[in-house]
Amino acid sequence: MKALVIDASKCNGCYNCQIACKDEHVGNDWSPYARPQPLIGHFWIKVIDKVRGTFPKVKVSYRPDICRHCANAPCISACKYGAIDRREDGIVLIDPDRCRGEKDCVAACPYGAVYFNEDLNIAQKCTLCTHLLDKGEKEPRCVEVCPTGALVFGEEEGLGQLIDRSEMAEPEHAAEPRVHYIGLPKRFIAGAVYDPSEDECIEGALVTVVNREDGVEAETLTDEFGDFWLEGLKAGDYSLTIEKEGYGPYRVECFSVEEDVNLGDIALTDQETART
Repeated sequence: MKALVIDASKCNGCYNCQIACKDEHVGNDWSPYARPQPLIGHFWIKVIDKVRGTFPKVKVSYRPDICRHCANAPCISACKYGAIDRREDGIVLIDPDRCRGEKDCVAACPYGAVYFNEDLNIAQKCTLCTHLLDKGEKEPRCVEVCPTGALVFGEEEGLGQLIDRSEMAEPEHAAEPRVHYIGLPKRFIAGAVYDPSEDECIEGALVTVVNREDGVEAETLTDEFGDFWLEGLKAGDYSLTIEKEGYGPYRVECFSVEEDVNLGDIALTDQETART
């Protein structure tokens, strides 16, 4: 079975995959695999960018999004005319000759990966460039042009080690996708620590957060600018402690980390002041 592994941590947002898909399919009729993709409105592979955090603690993550060629594809059962089928190699295709313009498959896809071509009156989506694979090419165009190696295509058996490290992008769906993700961004907690009496950044303060559900701890030291980043955290409620010799500890008993959190500038009071 064919599979695609996408390492989101390697994606730098160059959009080469998205552009290559347009170059390959816009204006080109690859029947019986696919009719031409419209110039606008369709993204058979789309790079999703997300701005995380708030200024000045901001990161941008990128994730290529594509039809998952699911083993339990809802689009197949939604089609009344049997126009969507799974090949023996696991690739799910929409037959443009059998499609009768029903949009049930568009609504059925939990990933929003099926598009409707109003001009041709057919549903369309990623084919993993089967018109090239069947001619002996080893990989789809999107994989071929990726400069960072974020997209890897091949047989499931050969990709076993990568698949073992993967996770589902939307685990709430039971479609059994054959597109696997590695390095999906987790939550971060960031901030900056300073001494208000000296109006200076505090370097080397120990920042500890504890997940209040499972007790897992993460810690780091503030840098020369007083900044700290705690990354790779799962969503949930956390407590936070900041400690530095000569200063009274700073504590937050509970705050939510459903999204990335910038705690802003945090003042540490020296111990003498804290006692008074």
